[in-house]
Amino acid sequence: MDFNAKTGDADKLASSCVVVAVSSPRRLSAAATRLDKASRGQISTLIRQGDIDTGCGATTLIHNPAGRVKAKRILVVGCGKDKILSPQAFNKIASAAACAVQRSGATDAASWLTEIEVKDRDSCWKAQQLAAASEDAVYRFDELKSDPKPPKRPLRRLSVVSADGEELDTIREGIQAGAAVAHGMNLARTLGNRPGNYCTPSDLADQALSLKNDFPSLKVQVLEEKDMEKLGMGALLSVSRGSREPARLIVMQYNGGKKGDKPTVLVGKGVTFDSGGISLKPGAAMDEMKFDMCGAASVFGTVAAVVEMALPINLVGIVPSTENMPDGLATKPGDIVTSMSGQTIEVLNTDAEGRLILCDALTYAEKFNPDVVIDVATLTGACVIALGKHATGLFSNDQPLADKLLSAGQTTGDRAWQMPLWDEYDEQLSSNFADMGNIGGRDAGSITAACFLARYTKDYRWAHLDIAGVAWKSGKDKGATGRPVPLLTQFLMDRLHDAG
Repeated sequence: MDFNAKTGDADKLASSCVVVAVSSPRRLSAAATRLDKASRGQISTLIRQGDIDTGCGATTLIHNPAGRVKAKRILVVGCGKDKILSPQAFNKIASAAACAVQRSGATDAASWLTEIEVKDRDSCWKAQQLAAASEDAVYRFDELKSDPKPPKRPLRRLSVVSADGEELDTIREGIQAGAAVAHGMNLARTLGNRPGNYCTPSDLADQALSLKNDFPSLKVQVLEEKDMEKLGMGALLSVSRGSREPARLIVMQYNGGKKGDKPTVLVGKGVTFDSGGISLKPGAAMDEMKFDMCGAASVFGTVAAVVEMALPINLVGIVPSTENMPDGLATKPGDIVTSMSGQTIEVLNTDAEGRLILCDALTYAEKFNPDVVIDVATLTGACVIALGKHATGLFSNDQPLADKLLSAGQTTGDRAWQMPLWDEYDEQLSSNFADMGNIGGRDAGSITAACFLARYTKDYRWAHLDIAGVAWKSGKDKGATGRPVPLLTQFLMDRLHDAG
């Protein structure tokens, strides 16, 4: 999809669709006011008649507008009663508008929604959200359908328009960031949506090499099982024992910052299918366990977004990837394995495998002398019980790092909620036979999982994002969401801003 920034008057711009805002009860934005005058009061008349809903996120499409309006359609988007909107309300409006334009058959659109006043947000942010929402609206996963039937007239171009020419550079900056983040989200969604027979650890490794072909500045290294054996990654390899698909450890390095600057390291859980192993999961909805690699997918998406924007930072993405399957060679409950760190683990439940592959990857991350390390994982159903499908669970051994991640989530709407990481919870991991168990019992399951990972991150600043509730949707809208690519990318951009 193409984006551009321009100036112009809403009534004079020839477009397939112009998008303007109205508020309750009958407040028209500046662009909507111009269109109303040019159409001889068509918009205000429709509002008085009750044919235009001004509620937040409501949309009304006017075909062949009257008078001197040059556009073929006017999309009127309701903003509700508030004169100054919350960022969440603006995101709702941007999404509703993008979906309505996509359904309309317009191949291009011009949006004046940056006129909406949003609390503590500038035109750059608003343009970023508009670009991201538009990409989200046109995203389709149909690569495995024999007859995909794409829209006959898909939206191909969006112009973000401002009456103030001095804002153009700011809007362009927002568009570029929004498009890059959206492209990263789409990559994460596509990887997550692919079934386990199309997305194996080897396929993920090939995806990393494909990303390198697209962005030559990216360095990619793929470690095979023999390499992991030499490194002593007994925890990771204990998960892959039951699978005929060999595990892979994928490393992507982007050196856009100064030589010698410590990198940010992202670690993504890449279990391409999780049957639970010997501790077999129930059959209902087991197909959704293809989404157990969405942490890895979000690392791919974030790396892609950063490289597309050519951010001046150093970034490392590490993806430990395997299947978790039941087999005669599979790890059994009660088995004890030795991690790369030398710590021993009693595997009390083979369905708590994500932490086993992450702990070795977190130890491996030390070799990059990281500034901070953030792991991303669909780790626990307990996090879904605690936070539902709205917020990512955040755990950290460094409060300033946690605060920056929380702030990035608020900025993007891809929000997180901080959970405790106390010693009392860590005691639940005690084992009579090894240094620790891989589960801490039923109580506080997401917290004890984070406590397990914390035992491998004592030498650097670290945060853990449990995305089990936000990584995909079930039901009629089943599919990967691409979260938390917006949060992670915004966090990295914020760090640049803070560095000055």
